[in-house]
Amino acid sequence: MGALLALALLVLPLWKICGRAGFPPALALVAIVPVLGLLVVAGILAFAEWPAAARRRLSSPGG
Repeated sequence: MGALLALALLVLPLWKICGRAGFPPALALVAIVPVLGLLVVAGILAFAEWPAAARRRLSSPGG
């Protein structure tokens, strides 16, 4: 039961973050893989260009 709660506390916020950043929210499920999964998701969020930010930049007036 505790593992399920820990999993929910990890995946649900990542699901929202990935969605708002413009990535597929299912990317958060990669974090289920012990240690490496969370590092992969964190690396993508940290170093990839966020599609949502790129769309905002392209749609802004004068951009």
